[in-house]
Amino acid sequence: MRAKALKKAASADGLVVSTRARFGFTAASGTTDDARIRDITQALPPTFADRLFTAREQGATEDQLRQIAADGLAQMYVRANNSRAHGLGVEFTDVERLDVEL
Repeated sequence: MRAKALKKAASADGLVVSTRARFGFTAASGTTDDARIRDITQALPPTFADRLFTAREQGATEDQLRQIAADGLAQMYVRANNSRAHGLGVEFTDVERLDVEL
């Protein structure tokens, strides 16, 4: 698929991020959960797909793109689309693998 077609599809349906990386959590009260390697596959909504494609078109670095994916994983996987764990900070480091699919 061409880039425009991919962006259009992802902006309508979202995308799936599959990763193996170190995740850790910091609660608002200052307590932490030690970071550990996790395998996560999570659907992200179209807003994150649009952010990723737009950033890529604007020349974002891999670190910047990885941060957008991390923000999406934090919102959807950890905070269940912001329905729980409010104020929980999420660390996303030591990325071994990060795949994005439509």
